[in-house]
Amino acid sequence: MVGGRAGSPGLHDPRRGTAFPAILKFMILLAVDTSGKHGSIALAQCGPNDACEVIEVAALSGGTFSAELVPQIAALLDKHGFSKADICGFAVVTGPGSFTGLRIGLAVVKALAEVLAKPIAALSLLEAVASAGRLKGRVLAAVDGGRNEVFLGEYEVGGEGAHLIRERSFARDQWLESAGDAVLVTPDNSLAEGARAKRLQVIEVERPRSDAIAQLGWKKIASGETISPEALEATYVGRSEAELFVKGS
Repeated sequence: MVGGRAGSPGLHDPRRGTAFPAILKFMILLAVDTSGKHGSIALAQCGPNDACEVIEVAALSGGTFSAELVPQIAALLDKHGFSKADICGFAVVTGPGSFTGLRIGLAVVKALAEVLAKPIAALSLLEAVASAGRLKGRVLAAVDGGRNEVFLGEYEVGGEGAHLIRERSFARDQWLESAGDAVLVTPDNSLAEGARAKRLQVIEVERPRSDAIAQLGWKKIASGETISPEALEATYVGRSEAELFVKGS
């Protein structure tokens, strides 16, 4: 547990998307994931290098994000002797996932980051899944999207993180046709079993929680890969978009 308050001078101008100067020994980071049926938030102490120590993870019950998210954030901060003013950055999952859940989580992060003028690291759930495989090279991350859909993300994973190649959505009976010979990483057992039946190389992982989002988000913030509250948007990969690729920059 980390006690006391972290100093929080103006580290970042979110409208410019620039990195903050290294003037603190550490920063308090809030991570939020409301992309699934159940969500979570995490408080972490990060810096001054790649280190990011998670202080605590708090679960969010599915279907109650709108009523639960803000009070849970306040309670988590208070429990560890912090206030909203002590937050120095945010990491948030932008999708793919539940339309309603994403909208709620992003709205809260947008509002806090705007008021506090702090940086935001935006992450795809598929990026977090690809990173959880702890491999290097071309990786396919797959998650069950519900409604008979599978979300598939193709990433090149290296020492600097997971670089997006493309993300797509497929009907559940068609997604394996696009798997190719890449290693598949998924938190969904049914998808893993289907891939193994096709003799694909599969790594089954736990679904990333907000503690993993905090650690990945810190790397983005430390390298200046942040966005403004105005630019923060949900990433939806729908069936109708199956041939529209979300290209990495």
